[in-house]
Amino acid sequence: METHAAHPNAEQARQTAVTLLQERYGERAATGEAIPQQHANTLTWIANDPPDAVVWPLTTEEVVDIVGLAAEHRVPVIAFGAGTSLEGHVNAPAGGIALDMCRMNTILAVRPRDLDCTVEAGVTRRQLNEHLRDQGLFFAVDPGAEEATLGGMAATRASGTTAVRYRTMRENVLNVTAVMADGSIVRTGGRARKSAAGYDLTRLLVGSEGTIGIITDVTLRLYGVPETVVSAVCPFATTQGACNASIQAIGLGLGVARIELLDGVQIGAVNAYSKLQLQETPTLFVEFHGTEATTKEQVCTFEEIAREEGALEFSWAAEPEARRRLWQARHDAFWAVRACWPGKTVLVTDVAVPISRLADCITETEADIHRMGLIAPIVGHVGDGNFHTIPVFDTGNEREVSALRGFLDRLANRAIAMDGTCSGEHGIGEGKIALLEREMGSGVDVMRQVKRAMDPLNILNPGKIFRP
Repeated sequence: METHAAHPNAEQARQTAVTLLQERYGERAATGEAIPQQHANTLTWIANDPPDAVVWPLTTEEVVDIVGLAAEHRVPVIAFGAGTSLEGHVNAPAGGIALDMCRMNTILAVRPRDLDCTVEAGVTRRQLNEHLRDQGLFFAVDPGAEEATLGGMAATRASGTTAVRYRTMRENVLNVTAVMADGSIVRTGGRARKSAAGYDLTRLLVGSEGTIGIITDVTLRLYGVPETVVSAVCPFATTQGACNASIQAIGLGLGVARIELLDGVQIGAVNAYSKLQLQETPTLFVEFHGTEATTKEQVCTFEEIAREEGALEFSWAAEPEARRRLWQARHDAFWAVRACWPGKTVLVTDVAVPISRLADCITETEADIHRMGLIAPIVGHVGDGNFHTIPVFDTGNEREVSALRGFLDRLANRAIAMDGTCSGEHGIGEGKIALLEREMGSGVDVMRQVKRAMDPLNILNPGKIFRP
């Protein structure tokens, strides 16, 4: 187990560090109650553990200074992007300093000929794409949160709705600059699209959740805006049919950019929330990118596949406003669940399996939901075998909580048994530590050795990924 290498008097050490931070950074170092609690926000049932202070650095050198001070006093440092993570990544279970990266938000360079850019960690996905719009370029990874920071997306190895075509942050980050636990600054590589030079430090830091280094800037792949974008909505008689249509489309190599599944319960919620009139059955939302000719051919091919698998109807749109209306249900999914079950706690979790096992995993999960009497809408990035459940429950109802814990455990075990993963894109944080051990076995020991070697004082986001 990882233990926090605490100062002999941890509380006094934290207070000393906070006092020094306030002297150095003035109003950019906040204490009190409200702001630290906001920086430990978590969309799970994990308790809010606020840091002792929040600091807003402006440069990589200031991050070096803060990490050095933290190391001297053995105080935890937790990097904070926009707080959109879902497994308690930004909690501070041992107190410490939250580094809010939002003011490090400069787009440092855009290189259209190389199709890449370099941005500071606090730049958001929305900000970057608005900057790129006039250049005919875009950044493709879409986790569904426009205000997610690109540093946070790299740290949690985010993906999302476009991963089926454009892949995840793992494939779209060319290099990062990071501050390590000893205060050194590391740039993990160049901008070449391939390299055989030593260990892949970029991939080591992408997905490390701030536990071995604090990312201060990232270099990202960019893509040309497609000539034509066509979206389609397709309700099915059964979940099995929707999953089979997705599997066939991927197997045929259709140019699908997004392919999302909402089950009937989720469709009912978005109908109520967004004032839509969709059929309350399992529904695929699909998007194609390409030329006018190729997208038209792909849409026709997908419609044939869908109807063979029990599609009830098929509607598509190419105009931006019409496409936005078609996708509104998908984008409103989480907020629709919260609105339709007011007073309930909403939890979002995910798993991923090989796409050939997707239909089995989802149908078994649906059966488990019905058997346990739970409300748990399903939303899936089914093009890459990843799906989410969004259970709603009453934290004061022991029966509901017990049923939900059992359901989540079986969901993860089901995915792992199908050669999948307990976390397709949410990461581990605090919430899935035990599940990671179950999935990776002795591989976790190797990860722990890397953590110890790179952060011997265990000051970088302690209590995440490994048992505290």
